[in-house]
Amino acid sequence: MVVWEIFRRKPRLQQKVTTGRFEIERNGKVAYLEYSLAGNILVLAHTEVPEKLRYMGLASSLAETALQWAREHNLKADIICPTVLQYVAKHPEYSDLVMD
Repeated sequence: MVVWEIFRRKPRLQQKVTTGRFEIERNGKVAYLEYSLAGNILVLAHTEVPEKLRYMGLASSLAETALQWAREHNLKADIICPTVLQYVAKHPEYSDLVMD
């Protein structure tokens, strides 16, 4: 019977996952960066900027805001969004936040 104890699964602690968006509103339109937060990991999933708001630097502002927020809250960033990945490539001061 002792051998079977090795293979018994240990119960996992419930982990609260929060989802949301960082947003910037201009002229009645909203640009946003979707995120989820689980433990100390901030997942940056998707950036959307309406066509009429493009080329105004809003995507960069959203990425910077999210990464600054992660730093202030001692979080690591799991970056899925290509826009945020490009931002970090141009701003290596945030590379320490990115999960390995």
